[in-house]
Amino acid sequence: MKSPRKAAVAGVAALAMIGALAACSQGGADDGKLELRVATFPPGADQAAYDAFAEQEAQFEKANPDIDVVGVEYEWTAPTFAAQLAGGSLPDVFTVPFTDSKTLLENGQLMDLTKEIDELGYTDKFNPILLDEVTGGDGEIYGFPRQAYANGLHYNRELFEQAGLDPDQPPTTWDEVRQAAKTIAEKTGKAGYATMTSGNTGGWQLAVQADSRGASLQETNDDGTYTSTIDNDATKATLEYLHDLRWEDDSMGANFDLDWGSINQEFAAGNIGMYTTGSDVYTALVRDFGMKPEQYGLTVIPTEDGGGVLGGGDIAVVAPTVDDETKAAAVTWIDWYYMQKLLDEDAAVADAKALAASDQAVGTPVLPVLDRDTYEESLTWIEPYVNVPLDQMTGFTEGIFDQTPVGEFKGQTQPIYALMDNLVQAVLTDPNADIDALLKQIDVDAQALLDE
Repeated sequence: MKSPRKAAVAGVAALAMIGALAACSQGGADDGKLELRVATFPPGADQAAYDAFAEQEAQFEKANPDIDVVGVEYEWTAPTFAAQLAGGSLPDVFTVPFTDSKTLLENGQLMDLTKEIDELGYTDKFNPILLDEVTGGDGEIYGFPRQAYANGLHYNRELFEQAGLDPDQPPTTWDEVRQAAKTIAEKTGKAGYATMTSGNTGGWQLAVQADSRGASLQETNDDGTYTSTIDNDATKATLEYLHDLRWEDDSMGANFDLDWGSINQEFAAGNIGMYTTGSDVYTALVRDFGMKPEQYGLTVIPTEDGGGVLGGGDIAVVAPTVDDETKAAAVTWIDWYYMQKLLDEDAAVADAKALAASDQAVGTPVLPVLDRDTYEESLTWIEPYVNVPLDQMTGFTEGIFDQTPVGEFKGQTQPIYALMDNLVQAVLTDPNADIDALLKQIDVDAQALLDE
């Protein structure tokens, strides 16, 4: 699931294209240039973000004088995608969450870009787990994995200190998380640990914890159909764990109606000691929710019993209705705007300079789209411009490569996350919730969705 700040978590935000950015188009087709409409920011992005884009746009057009880039405001949502596609109102270049890419591939709604990506010469550099997210059943590649994240354990360093805990030694096991949460709740009166519960995000984060304990929530059958396997020991252990934090330890506070936005708001306000979400949320916490950078800490999610870390992100794609000339321009833009800053030192530095000059975050931890050597080299290029407190994130940056990335299950991802919301809510609001019965029923309900 995406960790927005970029596109909305789980792809549940509203899609809107409110028109072209001011001064982006200097004449379009009238001056003989090819007009390329590209997705930029969700509606409501701050001026600094637009200033940074304007500088990058000018750099691109200087290098590609035959292309006129027109930025449009955009956010993805699956329910309105088909209508936007049919109405011809999609940008030529836009982004899609990993959670929705397989459905679009199955529906033939993405442009085949295999030849173009191969010609660029870096197909083999992609993280293979992420490349699989844009590979169709025909083996062809339908987009560029352009950004990714792994879920991490975020913690409030100030609350750790108030509770007598060392913020430079965050928990490394789920048992240690529980003990730290209990201590924070007892010493500060704040929620030691919290989790999302609504808007599909409760299911998303239940999957994160279950995966960390070795769960497999869905199986892909030989004929391409799916079987729901949410009812397993790891999911049960996760629900029992949340039950114990809530009802035995009283360490989860009193708010059990949290989605991505509200949990970030509560965390930034200093009301939550720890929670899990995408590793790239720092920018939103500081820029959008007012968290003080010195309060923030990030480490990896504990794993056990062969578990891994659930990741997500999005892909840059080309509208399937464009002509060959526009397709070529679109690939040129994607390569320049998204990919070269990961591959080329000059491009990386130019991007970092533009972001830093506009007070945008540089250096936020991610799940690398490309191989580890390429990623680590790119960090040395932008080191002078990094403006996030990486020394408070070493638990994550040093530990993430030791964890096994896990992709989200593919069949009916968002509707099943909505079902899983109910599991989390039941356990946190009813001390006598029958976890075994809940798990048995959810596989029935999820399978019904998969069989539609």
